Amino acid sequence: MPRGKFTNHKGRNRRFTNPEELEEERRREEQKKKWRQQQGDDTSSEDEASGDKKISEEDSGSEEESSSEEEGKAKGVSNLIEIENPNRIQKKSKKLSTLTTTELDSKPQLSRREREEIEKQRAQAHYQKLHAEGKTEQARADLARLAIIKQQREEAKKRREAEQKEKEDAAKLKTAQTQKALGKK
Repeated sequence: MPRGKFTNHKGRNRRFTNPEELEEERRREEQKKKWRQQQGDDTSSEDEASGDKKISEEDSGSEEESSSEEEGKAKGVSNLIEIENPNRIQKKSKKLSTLTTTELDSKPQLSRREREEIEKQRAQAHYQKLHAEGKTEQARADLARLAIIKQQREEAKKRREAEQKEKEDAAKLKTAQTQKALGKK
């Protein structure tokens, strides 16, 4: 046993409920509930039934009724003292007939960042359009580079064709000389 006035609870054995025991207890509760439902004796489980009834009543009622009930059931002396809290937002439902068409059709106000982002996207799309048409400096430089590359490729193609033609002519000349040397002409 520890000395002194205070005992330390650290390191002591802890007892956890066995899962089988929990399952057994849950089964017993379900059996009791079924038996009560069969007997029609719900008085012993008033808390459960009344809680279910309250939830169903709140779901069936409209939002206006629930807000009026909350105001009617003020706790303590709060119903005697009227307090106007500027931070408290009271929800006021608007009817569709009272709304003007300008309120319905007006676009939501965008923040500065959102406006800048939209403007940036528009500018990017405009630049891409101009670039595709070849009206930007970068597009002109790209087109000039492309023209130079096409010209170099054409020259290289002509050179290859000329070399190929020379090889063919040389091969024909060689075969003609060998044929002449053999005397088959």
